[in-house]
Amino acid sequence: MADEITVETKSNPDNALDPTQSFHLVKQTFDKIIDVANVDAVYAEPIRNGDMIVVPSAEVLGVVGFGAGTGGGKDQNDNRGGGGGAGGWSRVLSRPVAAVVITPNDVRVEPIVDATKVALAAFTAAGFMLAMIARMSARRLSHDD
Repeated sequence: MADEITVETKSNPDNALDPTQSFHLVKQTFDKIIDVANVDAVYAEPIRNGDMIVVPSAEVLGVVGFGAGTGGGKDQNDNRGGGGGAGGWSRVLSRPVAAVVITPNDVRVEPIVDATKVALAAFTAAGFMLAMIARMSARRLSHDD
């Protein structure tokens, strides 16, 4: 599951070189990520079935990228000009990883394995290994000539 985070900004052309707006945008973005990536996103509501309780748990990853800059200069008539800008993005990803199973006699963690991801990782690794073997064989054949 992926949650898009959107932060709205207002353009201020009269004060384009003021970095305060950029820093405010970064703070707003971090605040929204912290709101989304909290403990409630990691542990879901417990599920009760008789005397057994199951607590689903997830891995949550928040990623942020941003940049800001300003610039200025003079033209041939010694007129000054300048500008600035900022941009960025963020993403919060989560995936189920385990279920905590609580019974009167036991507490255990049952991992949740995504067989599709495991198979894709195996095929990717095999592809890289075959490509490397082919490359090494081609290099050996070219040196033998």
